[in-house]
Amino acid sequence: MATIKILPHAAYCPEGASLEVPAGTSICEALLDNNIKIEHACDMSCACTTCHVIVREGFNSLNASEEEEDDLLDRAWGLEPQSRLSCQAIVAQTDLVVEIPKYSINHAKENH
Repeated sequence: MATIKILPHAAYCPEGASLEVPAGTSICEALLDNNIKIEHACDMSCACTTCHVIVREGFNSLNASEEEEDDLLDRAWGLEPQSRLSCQAIVAQTDLVVEIPKYSINHAKENH
């Protein structure tokens, strides 16, 4: 088990959270399983950037990103070197600190 500390986010997790997560779980699954309703417009199929997160601690313990994820991340709002698509980032045994960016690029939600 690993602990994921979620930093406060006004819309998804105003108080922040601390989650106990089994290894092998994606960050997105962990958030959703704990009632943190992060966007995931493509149903976690690595086809959008709505579940983009920034891993502030524990980044190197995650599985390596693949080219498809890296290409999509180039379009994410607020991209940082420790950005991942939460649907593709698999938790290991190391504790994580995760920040959900303030915005996401979700045309369906924004009515574009």
